[in-house]
Amino acid sequence: MRSKDNTIRQNSFKAMQIIAEEYSDFLYSEWDYFQEMLQSPNNYHKYIAIYILSSLTSVDKDNKFEEAFDKYYGILAGDKAMTASHVALNSSVIAHNKPKLRSRIVDILMSIDDIHQGKQKELIKAYAIEALGKIYPEAEDKELIENYVKSQRDSKSPKTRNMAKCFLERLR
Repeated sequence: MRSKDNTIRQNSFKAMQIIAEEYSDFLYSEWDYFQEMLQSPNNYHKYIAIYILSSLTSVDKDNKFEEAFDKYYGILAGDKAMTASHVALNSSVIAHNKPKLRSRIVDILMSIDDIHQGKQKELIKAYAIEALGKIYPEAEDKELIENYVKSQRDSKSPKTRNMAKCFLERLR
């Protein structure tokens, strides 16, 4: 996955993602390796870690994600839209696998304006709304989520406006 060849790297990631999703126990022992990738200066390495770690939360019996929480969501607070958007998107997987973190995750997703340091806050909100849509059925704070999504109907980002519209239409 650290190959300089994009094809090899992408194919390796796809294979690793399938393993992480379907045979999580097999990869769980490598948690620390993927967690270290969250701090890589290489955004593609972070991208890999974002996806693999979110999948591994399904078997995280040692609560390693709770220890990595601030590092994982620290990426959302950075200035890179690519990695921040994927942290937002994968939040639904984590919220499902780690119900005790659900409210905290929802709060973070609804705070992108205050958290993200980059210029693409409005776009990242689209990914947050997509995740919130998956979290919503299990969420305790449904009204807060609905109000947040309603507030995004006038976003500067067409993608975010569309995601808000789709989310709200599903509630009807």
